[in-house]
Amino acid sequence: MTDRIKLTKYTRFSGCGAKLGPGTLDRALCGLSQPEYPDLIAAFRTGEDAAIYKISEDLALIQTVDFFPPIVDDPYIFGQITAANALSDIYAMGATPITALSIVGFPKDTLDMKHLRKIMEGGLNKLIEAGAALVGGHSLEDKELKFGYAVTGLIHPDKALRNNTLKPGETLILTKPIGTGAINTALRAEMVSKETMNQAIKSMTTLNRRAAEIISKYPVSACTDVTGFGLIGHACEMISGSEAGMEIDYKSIILFPNAMDYISMGLIPAGTYRNKEYRLKYIKDSDRISTEVLDILFDPQTSGGLLFAVPDSFAYEILEKLKTTDHLASIIGKTTTNREIIEISE
Repeated sequence: MTDRIKLTKYTRFSGCGAKLGPGTLDRALCGLSQPEYPDLIAAFRTGEDAAIYKISEDLALIQTVDFFPPIVDDPYIFGQITAANALSDIYAMGATPITALSIVGFPKDTLDMKHLRKIMEGGLNKLIEAGAALVGGHSLEDKELKFGYAVTGLIHPDKALRNNTLKPGETLILTKPIGTGAINTALRAEMVSKETMNQAIKSMTTLNRRAAEIISKYPVSACTDVTGFGLIGHACEMISGSEAGMEIDYKSIILFPNAMDYISMGLIPAGTYRNKEYRLKYIKDSDRISTEVLDILFDPQTSGGLLFAVPDSFAYEILEKLKTTDHLASIIGKTTTNREIIEISE
């Protein structure tokens, strides 16, 4: 039986780990430059989910990192979620994770070390499930508990999935429901139902491994994982610089139970507002879309699903295969010829 403690009291009431918004990150990175490395296929300037570094003609490294404060109160489950979330970028690129380094910020004067042990046990559980070896890490004292991983994966350089290589006229599929940001905010306010929290936890601890294995057999044009920038924030990254835009059918998106209720009650993560501020300009006629719908579409996710585009002829076949897994996948729209524009139907 896992020890329970109010872990979320060791983080600010701001939702989804209080990650920096996309606008802040862009300003921080603006103007940074480095030498051109011929084997560096993708890095921070390309806006990909992870870096791609070519080792040989048939092998490339995929590298990513993610860590955040507690979003649930069970230490073991928190560890599982952090690992699943960090591994997700590797799966979004179509790669196989091989190693992980842990990242720890721990308030040792206010929190018993046994809880860190449980967090690390939970994370290791998911790393083992993924077949990724824990090879070390780094820790420091911190007033706010934080945990996560830097993960390395492998793939053939020509097979790495990119997030902004969309083609017009394809089907969009999302492999998990959305709404974890609002649910985690409701948890901090002690207003979340047990059933809703359990469903969110099941989704957040589910690796994107099976979904990635399924779609690897099909001609996916672009793929990303939906995390802190929300569904629309990551969709905007996909259309930026690509040949296509998107039409998204809001009614086709699977939401976690009660997520919209929490949105209507004002239990909205701070990240939602940051995401909207930076990406709202990509949405056609955004003033005609209800505030609640925009809030859930920009809701920052933790360990969310994969969002990918595939030719129409394969869409329902893929969807049927995804239904045999723990993923609640749905077709949520299509890609269009309206470059860098997202149209949303309610």
